[in-house]
Amino acid sequence: MLTLFRWLLRLTIGLIVLAVLSAVLVWYFAVRSLPDYAASHVVSGIGAPVEIVRSTENVPHIFGQSDRDVFFALGLAHAQDRLFQMTMLRRAAQGRLAEVQGPAALPSDALARRLGLQRAAQASLEVQDAPTREALEAYADGVNQWIGIVNDGAMGRGAPEFFLFPDVITFWQPADSLAILKLLAAASTDSATDEILRARLALAWPPAGMQVARHAGVPATLPAYPDLFPGARLGTPERRLDGAPPADAGLFLAPGQAIGGNAFGAEPDRTAAGAALLANDLHVGLTAPSLFYLARLELASGGVIGATVPGMPLVISGRNPSLSWAVTPLDLDVADIAIEEVQPGNPDRYRGPQGWTAFQTRTEVIRVLDAPARTITLRETLNGPVVPGLDPGLQDVTPIGHVPALRWTGLSRQDGTMSALMGLMRARDPAQAGRALRGVVAPALDVTLAEGGRVTHMAAGAAPQRRPDHPTGGALPAPGWLETTAWQGATALADGGQPPEDGLSFSTDEHGADGLRRSRLARLLGDREVHSRDSFVAAQLDVVSPAARALLPLVGADLWFTGDPAAPGTPERQRQDALTLLAEWDGAMNEHLPEPLIYAAWMAALQDRLIRDELGPLADDIRQLRPLFIDAVFRNRDGAAAWCDIVQSAATEDCATIARQALDRAILDLSARFGPDVTSWRWGDAHEAEHRHPGLGGLPALGWIMNITQSISGGDFTVARSGLMGSTDEPFQAVTGAGFRSVIDLADPDSSVFIISTGQSGHPLSRHYDDLAGLWRRGEYVGMSLDPGLARAAATGVTRLTPAN
Repeated sequence: MLTLFRWLLRLTIGLIVLAVLSAVLVWYFAVRSLPDYAASHVVSGIGAPVEIVRSTENVPHIFGQSDRDVFFALGLAHAQDRLFQMTMLRRAAQGRLAEVQGPAALPSDALARRLGLQRAAQASLEVQDAPTREALEAYADGVNQWIGIVNDGAMGRGAPEFFLFPDVITFWQPADSLAILKLLAAASTDSATDEILRARLALAWPPAGMQVARHAGVPATLPAYPDLFPGARLGTPERRLDGAPPADAGLFLAPGQAIGGNAFGAEPDRTAAGAALLANDLHVGLTAPSLFYLARLELASGGVIGATVPGMPLVISGRNPSLSWAVTPLDLDVADIAIEEVQPGNPDRYRGPQGWTAFQTRTEVIRVLDAPARTITLRETLNGPVVPGLDPGLQDVTPIGHVPALRWTGLSRQDGTMSALMGLMRARDPAQAGRALRGVVAPALDVTLAEGGRVTHMAAGAAPQRRPDHPTGGALPAPGWLETTAWQGATALADGGQPPEDGLSFSTDEHGADGLRRSRLARLLGDREVHSRDSFVAAQLDVVSPAARALLPLVGADLWFTGDPAAPGTPERQRQDALTLLAEWDGAMNEHLPEPLIYAAWMAALQDRLIRDELGPLADDIRQLRPLFIDAVFRNRDGAAAWCDIVQSAATEDCATIARQALDRAILDLSARFGPDVTSWRWGDAHEAEHRHPGLGGLPALGWIMNITQSISGGDFTVARSGLMGSTDEPFQAVTGAGFRSVIDLADPDSSVFIISTGQSGHPLSRHYDDLAGLWRRGEYVGMSLDPGLARAAATGVTRLTPAN
């Protein structure tokens, strides 16, 4: 027995030593990939020495003798800090995520291949102007130079994630940057998925569907959806010709996940310092690291500073010495679903305007990690690629014997958007910026420009030209064989721009009828006669929900201070306590208060109770609150109060009854999770922003290390937006937010402030992985100046690049 004990002790000690050595080995290889920001490198591809000066926040300030050298250094800096993120964005655009993520990524890859983002990007490379092509080539050379430095110096493959995703890191190509821009364009619009949802509503219950559409701002004259396809049958998914499974499209046109933002400006006569102010915040899915990366470039035209996206040689939002610019996605319908009829007995042909026409087909092979490769057949019609997996609900609105195709401006192979945005970055004044922006195709953008004496607002993008006799006006999927549904081309939107009314300009990404955030922003700006940088910061961080202020007086009108006093601990007392809190609440979605949680749970339960009986399972897909719909119901606009009656019950329910039942349901659910004391609940306990790592965030152990989770204020309709579209287990989790914020004061440009949602580095062992996340949560910013002296004085490291020749 003693001998056995000794051997067990030795074995235990050996296992502990082995575990320690393994941990040390893992740590050693992981830290090998941390870049040395004070190193010097001899590189090929530059014509003169270049310096990358790093600030305390790890913002690179790049100084070179030519624009080509500066873009080369930007590519190298992006790769130093975000190489894994860049390769994942490239894989998403190319449809190659399954090579490292396995079968779970197959639907996304199949959709990317069908859309042909990489092919469109490769074709569009030829139409970029010469300076842009030079910048793209120099940027790619810089990325590839860093990959070479990593390989030659055995620097841990450039990022620790590559040890867990052991695939070849291919060299960067100029077209890869264009493909990522296409990917962002796809994530900037929900035009197609809105069409699909309208059609599903109309099919679920035509009267209800059309009423929901009308209250969402869609014309009430839309035809009944089945009437668009006389003689066709809508059946089960198993009977459809194209067997591709429905999928969550993720980054592609997914409802609720589109990129959004706010931009607002003030002309000198509305500012305290007598010079223009400009603010911008861009809303994206919360990831670790953030989609955005702060940088400063010293170009021949002058310094440029602001937000970049790793993978592109471009400052998307920022300023140069003469001009500042802010962007948000434009509320423009840029996509249509065309329903194509397949020839009976011949699945290789479809019905075109001139008769039966052959599909353009090709096959591609998708490599899958730890699984056999998958071969998919890609088909294309005159209207666009066949995309059965674009949206999970698309199969429900595609008649049997038909397939859906996508018309979208972003599929253009003559897309000069990159050149246009590069022109904006170099523009000296609004007129020059407007000329540059005429080349924007996708994404369509609202652009706000500010120079010392004025603010200008303009739209940029390609607007589809639909015929006046289009049967649905682009609001519903339509037959692809009708000449009346074909686009008549696209028109460039950019013009000379418009001055703001009353000296104030503001834009949001909301649809025209849903402008609650826009109305709140207009009130915040209009209530002050003059503005300062601090007042713009306060407006940008505003967490008052205009939806809560509009809905609670209506929904609770017959519930406030009603009933006899109830005993503590009873459901009636909980309801009374909740209503008392809400009655005195100002609508601020503060993370430390219980009222936002009660309100959010109540409205979610109320909307579900209103629509569940009419729409059935389709209600599961309407996961976002529709304030205008609830407003119409409780005001009985166009007879909408009929939604309060449960159609399956014998009794006739009124809206007050439904509101009370929904509140009781919400309190019951919250009590099960947070306890019975209503006053102890906190919005931040349920409303957490999880910045998820794109590769490792879903793994139980590594996800805890890689993801950045923090409770935050705000909601779907606040100016400081934090969108709710979490899982059923976490319905109030923030999945989107302001990945980038900036406030630029042209009275003192060097006092302008910026912030991103995580940190500059994508390396989990770097102190810059999450060092900005706390500032972002608290509503704080970092200063960024175009003054070279200030940049060098505050430098924490200088990377020097010397030409090899």
